[in-house]
Amino acid sequence: MHYNQFIYSRERRRFGRQCLFSDRTQLMFSINPNMKLRRNYILRNPVNTGTQLSDQKAFSMIETENVTYAEHGMYHYEGGWPKEVNINDEESTLRYRKKIEREDAWGQQVITMIADTTAVIEQNNAVNIYQEFFIDLPAEICEQIRFDFESRQKNIFHDPYTPHRPISVIDWAPNDVKRFLVLHTNIPLNRLEAIERLKTPKARTVKFEGRLESTEGNNFYIWDLENPLKPMVDFTSTEIVRKTFYCPKDENWIAGGLHSGKVCLWDARTGGARVCACPLEAAHREATSAVCWVHSKTNTEFYTGSLDGSVKYWDGRDMETPIQEILLDPVLTDSQSRSRSHGVTVLEFEYTIPVRFIIGSDMGSIFVGNRKGMTPSETLAAGNYRIFSGPIRTIERNPFFVKNFLITGDWCAKVWAEECKGSPTTLLIKKKHEIFCGTWSTMRCSLFVTGDAKGELDFWDLLLHQRKPIFTFKFSHAILCAKFRPDGEYLAVALSNGDIQILEMDPALKHSTSKDKALIAAMFEREQLRCKLLDGRVEEIKLRRKTEAVDGKKSAFAKREEDIMNPDDPEEFLRIITRDTEFKEVLNTFQDQVYKVDKKRQEREYVMERTDFEADFDPSETEPKS
Repeated sequence: MHYNQFIYSRERRRFGRQCLFSDRTQLMFSINPNMKLRRNYILRNPVNTGTQLSDQKAFSMIETENVTYAEHGMYHYEGGWPKEVNINDEESTLRYRKKIEREDAWGQQVITMIADTTAVIEQNNAVNIYQEFFIDLPAEICEQIRFDFESRQKNIFHDPYTPHRPISVIDWAPNDVKRFLVLHTNIPLNRLEAIERLKTPKARTVKFEGRLESTEGNNFYIWDLENPLKPMVDFTSTEIVRKTFYCPKDENWIAGGLHSGKVCLWDARTGGARVCACPLEAAHREATSAVCWVHSKTNTEFYTGSLDGSVKYWDGRDMETPIQEILLDPVLTDSQSRSRSHGVTVLEFEYTIPVRFIIGSDMGSIFVGNRKGMTPSETLAAGNYRIFSGPIRTIERNPFFVKNFLITGDWCAKVWAEECKGSPTTLLIKKKHEIFCGTWSTMRCSLFVTGDAKGELDFWDLLLHQRKPIFTFKFSHAILCAKFRPDGEYLAVALSNGDIQILEMDPALKHSTSKDKALIAAMFEREQLRCKLLDGRVEEIKLRRKTEAVDGKKSAFAKREEDIMNPDDPEEFLRIITRDTEFKEVLNTFQDQVYKVDKKRQEREYVMERTDFEADFDPSETEPKS
């Protein structure tokens, strides 16, 4: 019985009186034959016709029983002794050996075994078992023996709604590996898809017997892995649903966020409409873009994030108002500003680390939150890191090493560790096309997959190669979401056309040995040590620049003190005057003015004027006459 279930018992005497039924023969209606009508009856020649009284069906469904096979063997420590013979008792073994030797077939069997043994001994004598014969073979011969990784399509699930909607969430049931939740959203991926939807005829849904039906196109479903024809449970909503996730500790409850900013709960046992929802005044201002269940005693608490920059903490028992609300402000202060806040795209929580949760923003930053913080500055005190240029798509911890994350966004996939504060990117993977999703394998510690906009599903194994995928599975549509089943045997892939592909993993991709775990742990420790050394080097360079700046200021101040001279000394006074630039400018201006005055004084003007008695004088008359 779940913690949120209550069994109500009632006494038998309160059920009411027992119903008593009896059988009797009673004539309800009788029609006597009419001879007048019989004369009008016309006999018809016999004709053979075929009829089908049952309902005609276009398809039939048969579910075969799964047969379980088991392999048993026997460990021959000393021959094949029967179980009733104790091999440690010498008398019992001797008694059984004599019994076998008295049989007639024993001699023929010994002769046959001697011949086979002799052939094997002769082969060993002909070959030197201590010599390596194939050590000098070229590597090209071994390449033909190598087997490539592969993945096989097990099933495909189509969207019952027309036109098909892209998928935003795939979530496997925590306690039932045959069920998974699929959320289709009515929001188009791009502008071209929106135009195509406007040209599409009137939308319709496929009717399922005994199921609810909605013409809004906001339904989402729970599918059975073995039945792709119709979903097990379908849920309805009057608004567009953006995110939904199972409660990891109680799979009967599903939390989701709507496009209007509201937060709702659905019952996974009954399906249908939502059970409860928060009021509009307590909802987010924009669409709810992230949902994350957290650890609590009642298993009813979860976080939600929105593109308006707010993160709210809810209790499913009381949806009237959130328990706590913070803004994703990169500036650590209690007086947060909504204009500076980043939009929330991803929320991540690990049950083994109940104090911390990770937030991804639409600006490419990672925020580390503390659940014990009472104020916004205490909640986001761990800081934030800018590691992407675009919005962050997915954040997922490694199931074996929970301190290491796989983060996807824009054209990159990065492995990040909490311990690397300054440079959180330990491993980097780039692609030509935008990466939409990424997830770790639940069974192999070094394996993860990424899906991009071109439809390429890449399998990356950090132990085999860090720069190229070990295997690529191509689809005809963009990959929006991918999720491994908890046992790691199957991988669910969501496509942009509304299809869900179930891939069965190769046996080599489903197992992880202790040696692999030790190697990947050493790799993570080596990368973290490298990041710490780089952080230390950066801090050293910053400290050196800071000390150089301080030393420069000190030397300039000391030089300034050394340059102070005695004005009483004529030579030092002259040096003070020559070093003063303002005084130089004033002195030069004064010298220019003095020079102009002296020059003006030195210039002479000669003026020739005649007197009155020289007015009638003619210079030519002064010459003597001949």
